[in-house]
Parts: sequence; C-alpha cells; structure tokens
Amino acid sequence: MFCPVLKDVKLLMESLEGLSTPSKDGDSTLLDPGTSSILDDNTRTDPAPEVRGRSRSSGLCFSDGKCHIDYILVYRKSGPQSEKREIFERNIRAEGLQMEKELSVCNSDVIFLKLHAPWEVLCRYAELMNIRMPFRRKIYYMHRRYKFMSRMEKRINRFRGWLPRKPMKFDNNTLPDLEENESFTAPFSRSRIHHFTIHNKDTFFNNATRSRIVHHILQRVKYEEGKDKMGEISFSTRSYPERLNSIRTHGAENHRHLLYECWAWWGVWYKYQPLDLIRRYFGEKIGLYFAWLGWYTGMLFPAALVGLMVFLYGWFTLDHCQVSKEICQATDIIMCPICDEYCPYLRLSDSCIYAKVTHLFDNGATVFFAVFMAVWATVFLEFWKRRRAVLAYDWDLIDWEEEEEEIRPQFEAKYSKKERMNPISGKPEPYQAFTDKYSRLIVSASGIFFMILVVIAAVFGIVIYRVITVSTFAAFGWALIRNNSQVATTGTAVCINFCIIMLLNVLYEKVALLLTNLEQPRTESEWENSFTLKMFLFQFVNLNSSTFYIAFFLGRFTGRPGAYIRLINRWKLEECHPSGCLIDLCMQMGIIMVLKQTWNNFMELGYPLIQNWWTRRRLRQEHGPNAKASFPQWERDYNLQPMNAYGLFDEYLEMILQFGFTTIFVAAFPLAPLLALLNNIIEIRLDAYKFVTQWRRPLPSQAKDIGIWYGILEGIGILSVITNAFVIAVTSDFIPRLVYAYKYGPCAGQGRAGERCMMGYVNASLSMFRVSDFENTSVPRTDGSDMFGEAVKYCRYRDYREPPDSPGEPYSYTLQFWHVLAARLAFIIVFEHMVFTIKNLIAYLIPDLPKDLRDRMRREKYLIQEMMYEAELERLQKEKNEKKKNYRAHHNALP
Repeated sequence: MFCPVLKDVKLLMESLEGLSTPSKDGDSTLLDPGTSSILDDNTRTDPAPEVRGRSRSSGLCFSDGKCHIDYILVYRKSGPQSEKREIFERNIRAEGLQMEKELSVCNSDVIFLKLHAPWEVLCRYAELMNIRMPFRRKIYYMHRRYKFMSRMEKRINRFRGWLPRKPMKFDNNTLPDLEENESFTAPFSRSRIHHFTIHNKDTFFNNATRSRIVHHILQRVKYEEGKDKMGEISFSTRSYPERLNSIRTHGAENHRHLLYECWAWWGVWYKYQPLDLIRRYFGEKIGLYFAWLGWYTGMLFPAALVGLMVFLYGWFTLDHCQVSKEICQATDIIMCPICDEYCPYLRLSDSCIYAKVTHLFDNGATVFFAVFMAVWATVFLEFWKRRRAVLAYDWDLIDWEEEEEEIRPQFEAKYSKKERMNPISGKPEPYQAFTDKYSRLIVSASGIFFMILVVIAAVFGIVIYRVITVSTFAAFGWALIRNNSQVATTGTAVCINFCIIMLLNVLYEKVALLLTNLEQPRTESEWENSFTLKMFLFQFVNLNSSTFYIAFFLGRFTGRPGAYIRLINRWKLEECHPSGCLIDLCMQMGIIMVLKQTWNNFMELGYPLIQNWWTRRRLRQEHGPNAKASFPQWERDYNLQPMNAYGLFDEYLEMILQFGFTTIFVAAFPLAPLLALLNNIIEIRLDAYKFVTQWRRPLPSQAKDIGIWYGILEGIGILSVITNAFVIAVTSDFIPRLVYAYKYGPCAGQGRAGERCMMGYVNASLSMFRVSDFENTSVPRTDGSDMFGEAVKYCRYRDYREPPDSPGEPYSYTLQFWHVLAARLAFIIVFEHMVFTIKNLIAYLIPDLPKDLRDRMRREKYLIQEMMYEAELERLQKEKNEKKKNYRAHHNALP
C-alpha cells in the first residue's frame, strides 16, 4: 500500500548528533504515537477550517486514512544542521519506511514527521530481530484425575455456585482475543511465512512490535555520509484519544480505551490487571513491572492479615497484661527527670497510656510475626520467580536474549583513541584501561561514602534537636505539651526529619548522576545498574538512618543519673520513655511511612495533572475554548507530560523502599504491611491512570525480569532478619521479661512463664538513685514537694544497677543485667540461624519453574519439531506431485 508524502512543506530535522545518547535532562525529540488496533481509524476527527490547510489528518493514520502511524519524530524548523537531517530522511526512505510531514497546529515552528512501516519492511526486520510470532493454537491435555479429587472438585464447584462468578476477573467478552498468547510461536521467517497464522496483515504485528521494529531501524540509520554514525533515539511516546464513550454501552474503540475502562478506571480497583493487554500495548518491560506490583500487592494480603491479628491480640490482651497493670498502679514510684533542670519528677503511673500502647505492638505474638515476615519475604521472592517464568513463557521471553548492546557514545568519545578487538563481533572497539577504570570506581565509592556521612551528619543534627527541645517542651507554657514533652519532641523531630529526607533526595539524584557519569560505564545497561544501585543506597540510608538510631541507639548510651554521658560536654543524650523506646520507633515508622506514601502519590499524579491542566489552559487562551478538539492525536500527545528520564526507576524505587519498611522493622510496627497494602491498591490504579491518560506512551521494550531490583529485594530480605532479631532482643522488653519470668519471678525454677509469673517485674526492672548524688547541671528546679507533698529523696530509672546504699560498689551492674545481656545475645544468634535455615529450606523446596510449566515447555518443543517435520514432508510431497504432473504432461505431449 502506497502512502503519499507531503512534499510541499520546507522542513528541517533537528541534528541527530546531539541525540546520540538517551536523554537524561528531558530534551526529548521523538514521539511514538503507535496504533492501538484497526479500530483506531474511527477515532479521527476533522480539523477546524482555519487549520485544515495545514493538517489534513487528525487520527492515527496518514492523510489517506489507511497507513497506520508507527512512529513520529518531532523537530523544530529553526534547528541547525539541516544537511544531516536531509541525509537521515533519505536513509530512512532507503530502508523502506514511508513518511508524511505535518505542521503543528499550535506552534508553527514544530514539525511532525510521521513514519509507517509497510508489510515487507516489518517482515524483513522481524526476521532479522528473531521476533517470535504465532503459527498454531496450543492444545492442552487434561491430566489424569483420581476419583477422590474428582469428588472433591464437584463439591467445591457446588459451593462456588452459591457465590458470585469470579468477581475479580473481567468478562472474556470484554477483553480482546489475544491469539498469540494461546498459540505456539517460533522466530519469524519469510521463507516459512505460510506456517504462521496470519488473519490480517494489519494486526499480525501488534503495536508494540511495530514501534520496536521502527525504533530498531532508526537507531541504525546513518546521518552522515561515509561515516559510521547512527541516529539513536532519545525516547518515544504515544498519542492518546480524548475521553471516549463507555465501553459498556458503545464497546471498546481501541486498546487504549479498553485499558482505561478495564484497568485505569478507579471503579475496577478490586479486579485483576489485564496483563496481556498491558504487555501488548506498552511492551514487556512495563508489563513485567505491573505484574510484579500486582503480585507484591496480592502477597501483602496474608502479611497484612497476620499483622492485624497481632495488633488485635495485643488489644484484646491489654487488660490481662501484668506489666501495664503494674505501671498504671505504680502511683508511689517516682521516676527521675528525663532531662536537665526543667523536667520534673514524674509518677510511673503517668506513663500508663504509653505502656498500654506499647503492649499493642510489643506482646507475645511479636516474635512469631517477625519469623512469619522473614519467611513471607522468602516465599514472596520464590513464588515471584515462578510467576515470572509463567509470564516469560506466555510472552515468549524464555529463549529471548538481549542483543549485544552498543557502546555508549560518551564512552566511545572518551576512549576512541584506544581500541582493541571485540572477541564476539571481531571488530575494533574503544577500550578503557584497567587503572583508569578502577581509579574512577574508587573515586565514585569515595563519593558514595561521603554522601552517607552527610546523612549521618543530618541524623546527628536531629539528635541535637531532640536533646535541646526536650527541655524546651518541658518548660512550655501549655500543660498539654509540658506533660507530653517527649512525645512532642519525637513527633516534631520526625516531621523535620521527613523534610530533610525530601531535600536530600533532590541532592542525591544530582550526585548519583555525577558519580555514574564519572565512572564512564561502557553500555547503557551498565549505566542504569550503576545509577540504580547508587540511588537506592542513598535513598535507603536517607530514609532509614533515623529509624536505625531510634531502634538501636536511643537511650542505650546515656549513662545513669549522676553520671550522664553528654554531647560536647554540654547536652545530656536523650533517654527512652519510662515505658520503653518502642513507642518512639512506632511513631517514627508510622509518620514517615504515611507522609512518604502521601507525598509520592501526590507527585506521581498531582504534578502531571497540574502540568497538563496548565498546558490546556494556555492552549485555550491562544486558540480558543474548542481548539483542543481540532488537534490531531499526535498534537494532543505532544502536549502531555513526558515519562521521566529514568523510565520505571522511580516506580520501582518507591515500592522497594516500601518493601524495606514492611520487612526490616516489622517487629516494631505490625501494621506496616496493612498500610502498604492500602497504599498499593491505590498505587496500581494511580500508575495505570498516569500511564494511560497523563503521560506520553513510552517506547515498548522487552525484558525478561525486573533486573537488578530482584537482587536488591534479596538483600533487603536478609537485612530484615538481622534487624528484626536486634529489635526484639534490644529494643523491645521481650527478653528482659523472659529472663525475669524464668529466673527471678514468682515462677522461677518452675519452667513456665505466664502473666502471674510477671508479678513484680516493673519494680525489678527499675534501679534506685539518691537525689543528692545529682550533678549540678542535672538538679531539677523543683524538689517535688509541690507534687508529692514532701521533697523527693530517691527516684527510680530504667536499668539493672545496685542501689546507692549497696555494701558493694554503688550503681554498679547487677547479676540480672548480665543475665539479660547474655539472653539477648543468645536470642540474636538462635533467631538468625533458625530463620535463615527456614528461608534457605523454603528456597530449596520451591522450584523456580512450576512442574506443569516445565511439562508444557517440553511438550511445545516436541510439537514444534513434529509440526515443522510434517510441514517439510508436506512441502516435499507437493514438490514431488508437481514434478510428476509436469512429467506426465510432458510425456503426453510427445507424438
């Protein structure tokens, strides 16, 4: 089919030499409108009379209405180096691509160069790229079923008849028939084209495949005569139709419309994602991201349920907790001030509420939940490998291998003077010396270490703030803040810490770019992996450093009353609340997690919405209120927001950091999986809405898995075991209570531990201090007579030390302290070895490939060989019959 080209417009293409690298700064020059389906022809709209002369086509086809647009290049007429652009256009035509040029409606300096790949070009490059295409429908055989299983299935099906029919799945009549997912596939070959299932040449190659083929061609088209310089494409995007009629009343007009109704619409939040359609429209790489996100969200359901049960267990056992009862009834126990001068003496019973809240998170089920989450993380990763294998099989990615990547132009420009022979291609290529490579890596590692020190310095600043403001809030005029000075300090410190986190994130991105470019990675994948690792390290340390401080350092190195350890010999380090440090850790995790997810959701959806609204407002002011309806599809898409320069990096990073919050400190905050689940249910539809309506369509690309992120997830899983062991042993009171119950309590030596065995625990966990031994800087301004009727002579503090009147050394550690310390170390060792053994055993027992998938793959290989053999026999038989027929015709023609 011939597609006419508009030759009456004097055009210039922007210099492609400046486009030789993927854009990291947003200077984008390529658009990929693609096509959704043959139904996209119906989405065309007639242009307004005033622009009809310039824009005769406003649909997703050329002006003839037949040739589908597979790719669009955008450039400005005022761009320099017109000669290179003309060479590039001429070479594009030489490759067989058809072109049509069109002026922008809203900017006369912008030119759209529409590209169409004819059938012959698609076939030729599909064969060169080894693209797998369907050639026969798959035939599935039922496995043998035993009588017992058949009876059980009948009873289950009878029970299912009373329930709604698969409410979480879409009706098969709604989704298109994706034939390639139910067919055997093989690398496309023009010599065997009769073997492939071709119902319609226009739809045989789907939109993602067509765009990928054109992108492959453009990457290899030369833009200088006599030089081996290729034009690399910075990014591509897609035109989106306007809001269309409801799919329920008018049917789907194209795949984008179908994705909006069945995926991006908020009303289908409870349904499964149409992954095959996502993959067909956006490509395998984006399809795998949403498959992973859906799998992660689904696996959060059991984790959230168990975490909620642990929280409810603490709620229902609150009235039976002996420790919180003793704290609430301890009106005669006077606690030492938690800060210098301004903090008054307190009754232990004043912390009754905090003791009850602490029990909600720190109870007998905490250890079980920590073990469960460690096992859950392993099961999640192992079953994701199985799920990925099934998707790779269905999407024909099992045997797909990435092409050998081309060298990054920056690397080529830097090391073009030094070359060596590539052992694979046999061609000379730029070479980076060993000393140069590792000297750059050392400098980069030093930069990473320096940025981590910056984070530690920020945490140190937060520590100083907490130390200073405790005294400030203790002397505050409002009684509410004065009586809850420590909680007010923690809450404000967390909010300030969050602001510092968001500010440092902006700095980290620039530093990560600088260090990655300093390393001079050879290929694009090496650049992405290096940048991803740096950004993850920066963001992870930035987000979790304060949490680590509260979990493992807060209140651990403060000393004791009368001998406090001071910061710069001035400020006393912050102490834990009388009910423990776990309440501070819970507040830190809860506030950071909620604020971070809220901010990310706003930036992901709110920012593009505001930007697109502002663009529409500007266009209405310049071209009238109905101007947008007259714009062609590519013009509307050009006015949308481009996808960020790092692809899916931000989406993966957000979820990976959330996975860390969900697993690393989950023993201190069992509700973290529930918060993550609620966020992800929103996140899936938010990302879908953003991809379908607010962003330009990214270039479809292939991928076998989620890349380096899987290794990061495994590392987080290992770290979570260690941190949870330390949280239970060090931060919570689980171990001291266990030691008291078995060694010092009423049930000592009886081999049992219950609530009755905890009687007297609070008094045994508190040490006594004589007020006259206070340092001059620590003496409270009041002696307590206004609160207790007489001056306080002795106060209590959390520690295991001898009393001041001890015949031995006063204030020295008691034997119970060493027993608790030994029990904590023993618990860490036992817990880690037990959990790691369970994790490794589960990883060993769960195969990476499901058995039925392995059987299907073997059967498919067998059937493909058999069908190819039969096809060859059939071809040889036809040739033999033709020869016989020709021989007989020739023989009968003889006289």
